[in-house]
This record gives sequence, C-alpha cells and structure tokens, in this order.
Amino acid sequence: MATAPTGRPAARRNSLSKDTVLQTAVALADETGTGTPSMRGLAERLGVEAMSLYHHFRNKDMILDGMVDLVFAEIELPVDGVEWRASMRRRAVSMRGALIRHPWAISLMDSRTNPGQATLRHHNAVIGCLRSGGFSISGAAHAFSLLDSYIYGFVLQQLSLPFKSSADLEDVAGSILKDLPGDEFPHLTEMIVDRALKPGYAYPEEFDIGLDLILDGLQRQRDNWR
Repeated sequence: MATAPTGRPAARRNSLSKDTVLQTAVALADETGTGTPSMRGLAERLGVEAMSLYHHFRNKDMILDGMVDLVFAEIELPVDGVEWRASMRRRAVSMRGALIRHPWAISLMDSRTNPGQATLRHHNAVIGCLRSGGFSISGAAHAFSLLDSYIYGFVLQQLSLPFKSSADLEDVAGSILKDLPGDEFPHLTEMIVDRALKPGYAYPEEFDIGLDLILDGLQRQRDNWR
C-alpha cells in the first residue's frame, strides 16, 4: 500500500495559510526595511517552494495589499461617541506608532489600488468621525489629508534623524555646537543651547505639540468648509 510522504517540508506546506504568509512578509519587511520582500526570499523564510505562495496569492501585489492591510489593522479606530479631537489625536498617536514599527509601510499605505477590509474600515471610520464632529464632506477630506500628511512626514523625519535618544541628541548637538561660530549663526546656536541641550528634551514630544496646533486649526476652520 502506498503511503503519503512525510517530513517537515510537507507539514510546512500543509500549514501554510494567507495569514501566515502575510505575517511572515511583514516580519521580513521589518527586518530589511524595504517593504517589498521577494517571492523567493519569502518562500525561503517560510520553508516552502516559491510556487506554493501562488496557491494563496496570484501575484506580489496581492501580498503587498495584504501587508498594508495588516498595518492598518494595528491602528486604533475612532470610537462612536468620542469627541472628534480626542479620536483624531488617539488615531494619530496610534498610526505614528504603527509606522515606526513598520517604516517600510509609509511608501505603500496610500499606493494600493485594491485596499483590504482593515484599510477600508479605517478610512470609513475616520471620515465618519469627522462628519459626526461637524465637518462637511469637503472639510473631512481636508482634515484627513492634513493629518495624514503630518503623521507621515513627522515619522519620516524622525526615522531619518541621526539620533535615537536624548543621549544621542546631546552627542550630535554638542558636536555641531563645538565647531559652530555662534556670532555667525546666533539663532541656531540659541536653539541648540536653550532647547535641544536642555535636560529632559525629547524630539518625539514635538509630535504632540504639532498635532495640537493642527487640531486647533481644524477646529477654527471647520465651520468655514461647506
């Protein structure tokens, strides 16, 4: 009697699922920072042949769509009955956290033409929150665009900075200050000495300050957008 082949590769193939593939693709993208793992590299990480992936995904774009959807699923959604400013603040903080965890996602988040359920749910909830908060549909579009531009831009800048901690900032700023002619660049010198090098200063806190400025502006402008 013929018996079914056994062994780890067969077990791995049998356990392969869409969710497993996507979770692995996200983990691989987090490690490399590129956001676009090759089908071959992904298959090697999963311990399967590349063709096995095509049983679940017709092409690489479908994998990228799913990866982006997983990131959107991590972002806190606005909750019914919560004031729009509080909801947008919590959503912005949550989104920034997700993008820092998955820096590759920034270039892909708004590029997909086949968004998944989590992506659609996210956008619908944000628009609904703004509409419930008194924004017209055009006002909601303006607010949504402005908030996302700020969040994406801040994360890109934060990830590009040559320091990760207050101690690193002190080293970088101190090095710049050492060779900086203060009489030629008085305003920059003041910023470094009286702001960046002050005890307790942390650049990520600038995010909350900027976010409040934007929310204040949206509050003032809301009734003018009709």
